Amino acid sequence: MGALQPWHWIVLIIVVVLLFGSKKLPEAARGLGRSMRIFKSEVQEMQNDGKKGDAPAPQAPAQQPPAQLPPSAAQVDPSPVAPSSDVRDEHPRSA
Repeated sequence: MGALQPWHWIVLIIVVVLLFGSKKLPEAARGLGRSMRIFKSEVQEMQNDGKKGDAPAPQAPAQQPPAQLPPSAAQVDPSPVAPSSDVRDEHPRSA
């Protein structure tokens, strides 16, 4: 029980033919085939990209780390900014 019996398949095929018509079924099958081919090629391409990424990359010559700044140069004291009172509106209000 739970598996589709042969008569289930027959009823399903009849319903599909009645819904879509005999003209549109070959077009739908072609479209499904194209989609499956595109999907398979994309999956294969992703797998190939993954294999290329697994290979160890040639190591670049070791670079010296940048010179460290003294702690006093790294810290910056932000100066407080007072709001300006002479800011004008771009769009003056009309009365």
